[in-house]
Amino acid sequence: MATKLAKKQPQKEPKPGPEKVSYSAKDIQVLEGLEPVRKRPGMYIGSTGPEGLHHLIWEVFDNSLDEAMAGYAKNIEVALLPDNQVRVTDDGRGIPTDPHPKLKKSALELAATTLHAGGKFDSGAYKVSGGLHGVGLSVVNALSTWMRAEVHRKPDVFVQEYKIGKPTGAVKKVGKTSKTGTIITFRPDASIFASTDFDLTTILNHLRQQAYLTKGIKIVIRDERSPLKYFSKRQNKEITENLSHTFYFEGGIVSYVDFLNHGQEVKNKNIFYVGKDVPTGATGQNKMFVEVALQYIEELTSRELAFANNIHTIEGGMHITGFRSSLTRILNDYARKNGFIKEKDDNLSGEDVREGLTVVVSIKLKDPQFEGQTKAKLGTPDARTAVETIMNTEFSDWLERNPNDARSVLEKVILASKARLAAKAARETVLRKGALDGMTLPGKLADCSSKDASESELFIVEGDSAGGSSKGARDRRTQAILPLRGKILNVEKARLDKMLTSEQIRNLVIAMGTAIAEEFDLSQLRYHKIIIMTDADVDGAHIRTLLLTMFYRYFPQIIEKGHLYIAQPPLYKIQKGSHHWYVYNDKEKEKLLEQLRKEAGVKETKNQKTKIKSQKKGDWEVTPVDGSSVESTGNDQPVEIEEKVSGVSIQRYKGLGEMNPEQLWETTLNPANRVLFQVGIGNAQEADKIFDILMGSEVMPRRKFIQTHAKDVQNLDI
Repeated sequence: MATKLAKKQPQKEPKPGPEKVSYSAKDIQVLEGLEPVRKRPGMYIGSTGPEGLHHLIWEVFDNSLDEAMAGYAKNIEVALLPDNQVRVTDDGRGIPTDPHPKLKKSALELAATTLHAGGKFDSGAYKVSGGLHGVGLSVVNALSTWMRAEVHRKPDVFVQEYKIGKPTGAVKKVGKTSKTGTIITFRPDASIFASTDFDLTTILNHLRQQAYLTKGIKIVIRDERSPLKYFSKRQNKEITENLSHTFYFEGGIVSYVDFLNHGQEVKNKNIFYVGKDVPTGATGQNKMFVEVALQYIEELTSRELAFANNIHTIEGGMHITGFRSSLTRILNDYARKNGFIKEKDDNLSGEDVREGLTVVVSIKLKDPQFEGQTKAKLGTPDARTAVETIMNTEFSDWLERNPNDARSVLEKVILASKARLAAKAARETVLRKGALDGMTLPGKLADCSSKDASESELFIVEGDSAGGSSKGARDRRTQAILPLRGKILNVEKARLDKMLTSEQIRNLVIAMGTAIAEEFDLSQLRYHKIIIMTDADVDGAHIRTLLLTMFYRYFPQIIEKGHLYIAQPPLYKIQKGSHHWYVYNDKEKEKLLEQLRKEAGVKETKNQKTKIKSQKKGDWEVTPVDGSSVESTGNDQPVEIEEKVSGVSIQRYKGLGEMNPEQLWETTLNPANRVLFQVGIGNAQEADKIFDILMGSEVMPRRKFIQTHAKDVQNLDI
């Protein structure tokens, strides 16, 4: 009997499922004490880069400043010590050291080792405060390898030390004192931060700002890391001194506005200032202290600095919203009432009334609502009402009492309004009828074939010669080249309507695809790397500065998102036999030549340049080390000549156009070899002042800047 066999079916492989891992109560991690801070430092100080490192100083300093704002301290000192340590001293009341009634631990130890422990939560301890989260001192302690707290509460001195956030012993009484105050010394943990080197300029800028905001408080910054040594003839001995700076401003934020506008052409000579308590809340029993100081200058940009309890709210918030709305309304009302604006004319916009404005808005309030631990934005609704209330009465009154200043201000903002309307018409003509409506890209643009912005690069090059070399050298798939003819318009001195009449700028705006001003849209950026590639000479540096000015003033979002770069072409090509090297500055060149001298058996010298010694007046005889002859200069000053190395040739590139496409690709365009500098804005206020100096209308500040920094210039062709 025959049996029919069924065909064997292939076994189906089971679908891969999620990997089985244990997930039960034992897998729930509980971080105790200050462990959360060390595990996630960015949540508490923003980052572990330079900003986060300096935030440690601000946290400790804010505690001292709270004492000053409460009226208990007059002096604060910040000292930078060797071994990356910082010491902050104040003459306030001193952190309490007595035992906490519930926790039975010293209040000092609780403040230094427990999150959300401090005197800022009890309504009776501080009327206003910057350090509101109660994490300042404890976070600094957690992120330091060592910290020491010394408290003077007369008649006794108390000390406690900590290691990585934990006490090394109990709070001890170590002596007697006749004063009060707190001294906190700490050393940041190098295993957490990218670098633990503190920048003196960053600290000076921040603490100067705090001194302006708290008039009558003396703030001293001492740098004890590298003492200055000099010989005193008067004392007949060597003197060692630490660099120190002292800030003390009786004028407060009026002095601050004056400092920000130093060297500028002002419109209202009398700085408007108001500082008053404003009742807030449903019953009006709470009070908010509001200060506003403002002045207009002959500039196209504005500077608005907003503070809440001395914390710089860089993203603004309710207080700056209240200021802006009241300023626009008051100037419109005054302009119509006094005939500056006719009935048929449109109102002034917020953009118009802020052109050329420098303003500091500082409020001090109880229980402010900040967004996040870094406190970048104020969310307290009452702040808007308080600022609007005080502006509506005081600024309106100031305009009436200062008619000449009021006229100057109104003429400035009305001119801004007319320029805005002209710029709007120019944008519509240039842009909406340009790339936005499908018109071809600029003729000189050699575009890349890729449509993926994330891999596309736009090189802005100087002149047709460099453009030709770059087009021959590039990767056509991902690299686009846009040559510029000569130097672009200085936009620091030009309004948008004039700026858009420049063919070079129009071509660049259309090539980028983002549009400009009100129509700007970063999502339409056609290249995620925009690379400025200019010659390594004075003209190239000038063109680069003009382009950076344009991006900073009109495309700051491109810089903020990290899309702007500067290419670094080599300055020299050094060749020996079949080997060659590209070097980017004189220091690298000297280092390479020294290495080649050693390989050639030439004796090492401390200075690779030989001074010419005098044989007779007006005649200088030279004997170079390689034996070559050099003609007399005929001058009565010695000159320097560079020692040569046998068989080594040095070629100095004056411009990108001198490089053939192969060299340009190898050194400047090839992502595997090139050197790019990413452009960032570490300190927007300082950057703003530098652009004003370099590109503004005032000549004297620029001359002073050049005289001060001339000695630092390298690769200067004369």
